[in-house]
Amino acid sequence: MGPKVRIVITEENKAVVSIQAWWRGTLVRRTLLHAALKAWIIQGWWKQKLVLLMENRRRVALDAFARQEWAVVKLQSWVRMWCIRLRYLRLLHAVRIIQVYWRWHSCHTRGFIQGHYDLKENQLNLQLEISLGSQACRVQQCIPLPIKE
Repeated sequence: MGPKVRIVITEENKAVVSIQAWWRGTLVRRTLLHAALKAWIIQGWWKQKLVLLMENRRRVALDAFARQEWAVVKLQSWVRMWCIRLRYLRLLHAVRIIQVYWRWHSCHTRGFIQGHYDLKENQLNLQLEISLGSQACRVQQCIPLPIKE
């Protein structure tokens, strides 16, 4: 290696070096400040975007949940309606069976009367059919009416 060179720094050179160091430090700090401000602006913009994205995701999730809940409620109401309809139809069938047996019992134990009548001038024509249990009786009668003239 070659001989070492000694650099002699005078007072004037020291002042120049300190001014240069101060100026370079100022430039570096200014550059860092500008970079920090730009990063802060970008971070603020990104936070706003994230808030909007999260809000949109929340809204979409809420809409999906509301649609699912609505579908579940609708399905439950259909199932309840179907169960109640089946119960109603069973009861209606039972009522019809009871009515048929009751009418048959009523006709066979009490009997019934069917008939027609015809009113002509001074007579009443009756045709009656009386049913009591398994027995039936037909009556036809012509009754003269006393009409004063």
